[in-house]
Amino acid sequence: MLATVDLGSNSFRLQICINHNGILQIVDSIKEMVRLAAGLDEHKNLDASSQQRALTCLAQFGQRLRGFNPKQVRAVATNTFRVAKNIDEFAARAEAALGFPIEIIAGREEARLIYTGVVHTLPPNGKNMLVIDIGGGSTEFVIGSALQPDITESLNLGCVTYSLRFFPKGKVNAKNFQAAVNAARIEIQRITPDLKRISWQTAIGTSGSARSIRDVITENNHAINGITAQQMQYIAGSLIHSGNIKKNNFSGLKPDRVEVFLGGLAIMTAAFEELNIDFMTVTDAALRDGVLYDMIGRQLGDDMRSQTIADFQKRYHVDLHQAQRAAHLADQFLMALQQHSPLNDFSVQRQNTAWAAALHEIGLSIAHTGYHKHGAYILEEADMPGFSRKEQQILATLVLGHRGDLRKFDTRIGESELWLPIISLRLAALFCRSRQDVALPEQFALQYNQNKHQTTLTLDADWLHHHPLTAAALAQESILWQKIGQSFQLHVLPA
Repeated sequence: MLATVDLGSNSFRLQICINHNGILQIVDSIKEMVRLAAGLDEHKNLDASSQQRALTCLAQFGQRLRGFNPKQVRAVATNTFRVAKNIDEFAARAEAALGFPIEIIAGREEARLIYTGVVHTLPPNGKNMLVIDIGGGSTEFVIGSALQPDITESLNLGCVTYSLRFFPKGKVNAKNFQAAVNAARIEIQRITPDLKRISWQTAIGTSGSARSIRDVITENNHAINGITAQQMQYIAGSLIHSGNIKKNNFSGLKPDRVEVFLGGLAIMTAAFEELNIDFMTVTDAALRDGVLYDMIGRQLGDDMRSQTIADFQKRYHVDLHQAQRAAHLADQFLMALQQHSPLNDFSVQRQNTAWAAALHEIGLSIAHTGYHKHGAYILEEADMPGFSRKEQQILATLVLGHRGDLRKFDTRIGESELWLPIISLRLAALFCRSRQDVALPEQFALQYNQNKHQTTLTLDADWLHHHPLTAAALAQESILWQKIGQSFQLHVLPA
């Protein structure tokens, strides 16, 4: 049993499936029109009423998910969570209401997951597919013909935000509809050259806006099972004639789509005009399906995050031997620390430490001085397929902490779950400074006492005698740790 929670800017959805050897059978689905993006004020802060709508919905989802193991559930949040200035405080309340962690994913990661859902349910048969997903706050564009897409893009234009911006209270006329189309075209023009350079043979629409446009077209012309530019022009003309979306007489338009239909129609019209699309098929596959298939891939060892790590090593010319040395030693240190100070979700912390070790030197591609800062910036800001925003922040923190002055951290870092991985990677980098294979002595021991904020490393005198550079660096470590209220002690066993 697997469950996904899709926290979109327009609707929240919970989907529960049984995995039959890669074939997903839906056993339950709950959808709530939260309209989260409508709660953003002019300063990009979520207002109290939108937060309360979201928390009420998440509490209901949480009740349905009681008894689920955390490994069975994955919750992802999209555009409004990305752009809201006060999201940190709200996200903590949202996780408490749901009962599970919430991953805020980047726009391109959202696009990849949408494509993953489409490609598993609508095989492209070797042809390039252009997938367009108009959400509440963002629109994703993806092209691909295999399991991994060739290009992923995300733009900040959505059916909720455009409906509020151009069609207040549902009012529509030729002027404001054309203004919405023009504004969307200007945004899409930023990515048009890259999309056309790759090209595509078929266009596919996903999610609510595409489905609602298709449904309205189908109700009025049963011979068409998709979206055409001509039919969208007819719909827009009828709505403009009525003057208000609430006066529409389209039987195919569901009540919960009325308030956001105009924004979605304008964006889709702009996409058709800007990308010269004549016809688009529509699929029911969406982000939640991609998340489910991505979960299955992780469980089977096909984790996109591992491929991303390898791609980043290649892109930033990482010394693979050095990365492997650091990863091996960091794992040994973390295992030793775990024996005395058990970590929650140890397997996750162990994996994060391994990934951080693999990328701890990527900043060297920019400059040697302060390379750990450059590396941390890359990991926090780059598009990393498979990783959530929080996961990228964790990797950035570990890479930032693997060398240099520790005062760059909050003094509370010693109470964080990240402290032991930081210790492990920091010591690993220190021991591997000579860029040679390092074998720890048999008398090696590493302990951390959280109550005393004290780390004790035990090594024998003979080993230290043969490694004077490491011995000097360990002495310097003690001084650096004292500056943040931590104690690092080197216990030397007699030869």
